[in-house]
Amino acid sequence: MPEGGAGIQAAATAAGGFYTGRTMSTSRQAPTHLRSQALQQRAERYFPGGVNSPVRAFRAVGGAPPFVERAEGAWLTDADGNRYIDYFGSWGPMILGHAFAPVVEAIERAARNSASFGASTAAEADLAERVTACYPAIEKLRFVSSGTEATMSAIRLARAATGRKIVVKFEGCYHGHADGLLVKAGSGVATLGIPGSAGVPEEIAQLTLALPYNDLAAVEAAFAAHPGAIAAVILEPVVGNAGCIVPAPGYLEGLRAVTAREGALLIVDEVMTGFRVALGGACERYGLDPDLVTLGKIVGGGLPVGVFGGKHRYMDLLAPLGPVYQAGTLSGNPLAMAAGLATIGYLQEHRDEVYTRLEVSAKAVAEGVAAEAQQAGVALTLNRVGAMWTWFFTPGPVGNYDEATTSDTAAFGCFHRAMLDRGVWLPPSQFEAAFLSTAHGEAEVQATIAAAREAFAAVKAG
Repeated sequence: MPEGGAGIQAAATAAGGFYTGRTMSTSRQAPTHLRSQALQQRAERYFPGGVNSPVRAFRAVGGAPPFVERAEGAWLTDADGNRYIDYFGSWGPMILGHAFAPVVEAIERAARNSASFGASTAAEADLAERVTACYPAIEKLRFVSSGTEATMSAIRLARAATGRKIVVKFEGCYHGHADGLLVKAGSGVATLGIPGSAGVPEEIAQLTLALPYNDLAAVEAAFAAHPGAIAAVILEPVVGNAGCIVPAPGYLEGLRAVTAREGALLIVDEVMTGFRVALGGACERYGLDPDLVTLGKIVGGGLPVGVFGGKHRYMDLLAPLGPVYQAGTLSGNPLAMAAGLATIGYLQEHRDEVYTRLEVSAKAVAEGVAAEAQQAGVALTLNRVGAMWTWFFTPGPVGNYDEATTSDTAAFGCFHRAMLDRGVWLPPSQFEAAFLSTAHGEAEVQATIAAAREAFAAVKAG
């Protein structure tokens, strides 16, 4: 295992990186971000907080956010030439690494025929065929342009199918920024320390019941308190937006049983877990048969795309067949379809190799860093499912949102900054899951563990 700065340099070199005293640096010299800082100041003239998504502002971890210039494989390069091992992967979709050649080539071929038509293409059904092969619960689907659109549309469909209004979600689960889903939504709102969002009318918020995750009794009580009124239960089957939280044994099966008994739809939001924790996502991993499923991220190969789909009897309620309206000018965008086909096709054709590699690499880096925390005397709990995980800065355990919030966010911020200084870019929030790709190899894993050894020393020193 590499030791100190020399070991990090060796690992970076082996991984195809470089070491300049700024990149993959030791605690003696942090990287410089002068150009990134200038770009941030410029951005603040045009965007609220200088960003187009709040977590990018680094408010939860401190320091100035680097501006990315390019990426390849497991590595990001910022505007100042610093290189980092990437553990957020565009928040999940880059499962095959950045600029994966078959995906880039597919996008280039599609772009030569035009970036958008506003009309149907064969590629839409080609990708749908691959998605439904991985997800037996999805009998029909519709492509949209984001995960928010997917979950919003699935809930509209559930309300139409049941004639009911109330939706049950779980504390810390994030399902996009539609008004009714920002109640105790974890992720970005948890990162910013706010309970929901201004601008959401109380009348809308009252139609969402937020319950503790992993508490089946709370679900039973909600149905008893609102008989015949709950349209759907929506959840992240593995929570990723309060940090990675694992379903307790029997919990997901219990939700399926309760919703079936009560005539409510079960919506499994696999925007994050889809194709990541298994080829068929959490539905495959946990043997789930939901009514509706939402997907995003990996299904678009890194381009903006979302999916909602499920049983024929529900999906056929959509216009033009039924009374539920949903539309999108860029739905089924040809570039996104091409990227998705290349990505999902590769995952299907190399299934055993891909998921074995992801499991081995994720286990090695997640447990290796956790071991360094224990050695340093830093309280830390590791939660991991496949190639997504979180190091919670708390003695734990962490089985729901309230337990996640016991984390020492100041210590996490210190750790994040120390890792960034050493060339490792983690999600800039305690309440976001980390990811890796098939491009992360032994060299990246060992470099990360070596960086963590020094970073935990910084955390311990305060």
